[in-house]
Amino acid sequence: MGNTPRKCTGQNKLRVGMESNYDLVVIGSGPGGYVAAIRAGQLGLKTAILEPAELGGVCLNWGCIPSKTLLKNAEVVSYFKRADEFGLKMDNFSADFSVAIDRSRKVVDRNTKGVAFLLDKNKVDHIQGRGKIVGAGKVEVGPDGPVPGGSIIEAKNIIVSTGARPRSIPPLPVDGDKIITSRESIVMKDLPSSIVIVGGGAIGVEFAYIYKMYGVQVTIVEMLPRLVPNEDEDISAQLERAFKRHRIDFLTGAGVTGVDTSGPGVKVTVEKNGAVQTLECDKVLVAIGIQPNVEDIGLETVGIATDRTGIIVDEKMATNVAGIYAIGDVNGKMPLAHVASAQAMIAVETIAGLETQPLDYAYMPRATYCMPQIASFGLTETQAREQGKDINVGTFNVQANGKALAMGEGTGLVKLVVDAKYGEILGGHMIGPEVTELLGELSMTRLLEGTVLELGWAVHAHPSLSEMLKEAALGAQGRTIHM
Repeated sequence: MGNTPRKCTGQNKLRVGMESNYDLVVIGSGPGGYVAAIRAGQLGLKTAILEPAELGGVCLNWGCIPSKTLLKNAEVVSYFKRADEFGLKMDNFSADFSVAIDRSRKVVDRNTKGVAFLLDKNKVDHIQGRGKIVGAGKVEVGPDGPVPGGSIIEAKNIIVSTGARPRSIPPLPVDGDKIITSRESIVMKDLPSSIVIVGGGAIGVEFAYIYKMYGVQVTIVEMLPRLVPNEDEDISAQLERAFKRHRIDFLTGAGVTGVDTSGPGVKVTVEKNGAVQTLECDKVLVAIGIQPNVEDIGLETVGIATDRTGIIVDEKMATNVAGIYAIGDVNGKMPLAHVASAQAMIAVETIAGLETQPLDYAYMPRATYCMPQIASFGLTETQAREQGKDINVGTFNVQANGKALAMGEGTGLVKLVVDAKYGEILGGHMIGPEVTELLGELSMTRLLEGTVLELGWAVHAHPSLSEMLKEAALGAQGRTIHM
């Protein structure tokens, strides 16, 4: 075959001893990997992408996309539960969660086919197999893992984009049945009557909302003092009030010390402030974070440096080994799909000799899609004060926004943390209906070095949710109109 490009769509396509030469080989096809491959193809680099499973990685197949599909179903169910408020009458309403799961898988399938189309359009060779770095510029590929004498691909550059997997801890041994992770949850058609969710971050609160809307008794256990502990304190407080209205139970400042699965259900032992209690449920969902997939990919063979968060990279996504880069969750910088995609662009454009812009991780947008939604970027008020910054804070309550009330949504807050002298936006924190769609305006304002003065000057359509940004910007200047 020599240097002839090839496309492999099945494991039976791999040939022992086959060699191919590429400008770039990408190991892993998540939102970092496939974006890297597509951009490389656009730039004329001969590129192959290795993926043993479905294109799109965890995000597309088992995370971001299917979970947002399920969240939309849950939102629709919530409106049926409020039918009287909208003047709707119905008898014998029922919600079939298995149909919601089926719909989510159809959405996933459409997306994976879309990725395959884009790879083909940009002349990227998709090789179905698992890759392992076996030397400088050499990757061994096997159908179910690297095998001696398997296919060897030679590459001038390699990008590692192997992602991460759910983290587990000794008190919570995942068995895939009674104790599960988000991977099992995303395809679980038969709902339990009760569930304990360990972890009150984005994954935990999103699944809590989904399950509660479908009638499951939900309890969240979070070790830190509040739900979504990485968000601004005012945002956490708003979410906790909303979850109380939804009758979602939660214990914060509490840790799981053990589980008992010997009976028909699960007994979860929880300790809070020295007091021990037992929670009984049908299943436990472990949502306590992720760990990078750094094993069995040959990092040690070429001496790639790692630490507890993953592969160590510089601002260009380069590892300590020339010609090898790492992007996405495997480098531990910030485990978000859009960050992986941004890192992919930097790595590939660096390889192609183009100028790139370093990422400012403090100002990466963050989104949580429970109801109400949470969206944020930059410093919280507490972080800004701890850094000794002189700040103003502008807030606007969602219940004062006409569009939100027309939508039947009055819960939430928009909060801007602003440099007192220059009006620079240091942080934006929102909770409310569709607030994840408002992050782009804040990001663009900061990118263009805008201030709350310009944001307050900008005329926003009425009625619209975006008016809340304008009002919060005016609030930071002491000029709020509608509050």
